[in-house]
This record gives sequence, C-alpha cells and structure tokens, in this order.
Amino acid sequence: MSSESVDSESKVSGNQANIPAHIRREMEIDDGDKLRWQIEDDGTLRVQVVQQRSGTFSDFDGYDGDQETDVKSEHDAWGVDPE
Repeated sequence: MSSESVDSESKVSGNQANIPAHIRREMEIDDGDKLRWQIEDDGTLRVQVVQQRSGTFSDFDGYDGDQETDVKSEHDAWGVDPE
C-alpha cells in the first residue's frame, strides 16, 4: 500500500474518532489498548498501538496450583510492617 492511498476514513465526533472494524481486527486493537499519536515533520500523522496485554505479565495465566500461601508472612512487600 502506498502512502498516498486511503485505506479507510472515519468521522470525528465530539473530539473522538472511530477506528474502522477491519483496521481494529488487522491491528488486533482491543478494549483497554492505547493509541500513541505523533506528528512527523512533513505533517504525517503516525499512530502506534500500545496493547495493554503486552508487557511483563502478558503471558501470565494465573496460578493454577493448589498450594495456599499466607500473604502477610510470605509476601516481600517493601516498606510494609506486618501487623
């Protein structure tokens, strides 16, 4: 796709713009994701998707074991005095 072509258009309403469905699907944009906006020197608007599900815990599915823990005695909280 050339930089001159138009893939989709959306109308701004109340300072908000809708992202067309096929772009949301293609870019895997979901609720909670953020869009990072940047204006290039030539006036081009660049948008980067910052997906909420990416990061330190993106692959964490939760604890699936059956071992119980005692948060007060086993947590290494910094600056918190146990009661």
